[in-house]
Amino acid sequence: MIDVPLADRLRPKTLKDFVGQRHLVGLDKPLLLSIQKKTLHSMIFWGPPGCGKTTLARLIAQEMEANFVGLSAVSCGKADIKKVVAEAKATLFQQQTILFLDEIHRFNKLQQDYLLPFVETGTLTLIGATTENPSFTVISPLLSRCQIFVLEPLSQSELIQIIKLGLKALNPHLRGERSSHLGGDARDFLIEFSNGDARQVLNLLEATHKLYKTITLKNLKNALQSKFLRYDRGGEEHFNTISSLIKSMRASDPDAALYYLARMVNAGEDPLFIARRMVVFASEDIGMAQPTALVVANDVFRACETIGYPECQENLAHGVVYLSLAKKDRSAYDAYMKALEDVKK
Repeated sequence: MIDVPLADRLRPKTLKDFVGQRHLVGLDKPLLLSIQKKTLHSMIFWGPPGCGKTTLARLIAQEMEANFVGLSAVSCGKADIKKVVAEAKATLFQQQTILFLDEIHRFNKLQQDYLLPFVETGTLTLIGATTENPSFTVISPLLSRCQIFVLEPLSQSELIQIIKLGLKALNPHLRGERSSHLGGDARDFLIEFSNGDARQVLNLLEATHKLYKTITLKNLKNALQSKFLRYDRGGEEHFNTISSLIKSMRASDPDAALYYLARMVNAGEDPLFIARRMVVFASEDIGMAQPTALVVANDVFRACETIGYPECQENLAHGVVYLSLAKKDRSAYDAYMKALEDVKK
């Protein structure tokens, strides 16, 4: 019997059951209106891991009664796109084909160029998903033919919904509130740990349940240590581990940050990927409290570019410790986000 992960078992079946992103799929919101009016164009979903990019793409295809093809830019290439295009052309006048391309930022310029004519003619409706800023990682001609939708980390109330759904699925023998009850300390730990990532919440809940059956704060912490012994550059642990590095630096815990850095370096992670996240962290989380942090992070990035492995791991460690110990201030980032909201209104 195949052991389907809890996160996959709980994927919503309809848009009504989808948790989060109300600014896009809430009543009278732009994406929902496009779906209802059947005026869907190619688009890019930009958001952090676990915010619902893949699930939302599948639900859109379902609502549009379209043929859904899901590919990952990590493992597919031009030949895979050719096959999808051929199938889309064969059914062009009977059914719309939606190509969901996960991690679209991993496609190089030539691969992205190849998509252009099929997006432009409507042979394919592209839904690209990325955790990176598409302005820097998606070529301009393709970007200009797509709507950009920014997906947000799940809020605390939305994560509580996810936790309750997960607990009910793990405890089908219990009835009523007992099936979804969780102590406040364990719940708060899950919310803090997840950083708005629903998949992280469900994965940790499931790992804890498999090991201990009961979900307590102590058991969650023990299961967390077991869970992070794995690392897969092409899978979700790639994002889980960089997320843990960021959270460790945010918590001013250099020892934990170095541990997650060492795991990524040992697995052969691209040093520029790590360094880019450090540059973002310097402005987002440290900001005006220690402006030199941005200089240090940029210098680490340049060192990784110039030197490469194995020596640049020392530069990465230097930067990680510096950013971990620096004072934190998100006021500039928060003020800019508010200004951006005002501009969009």
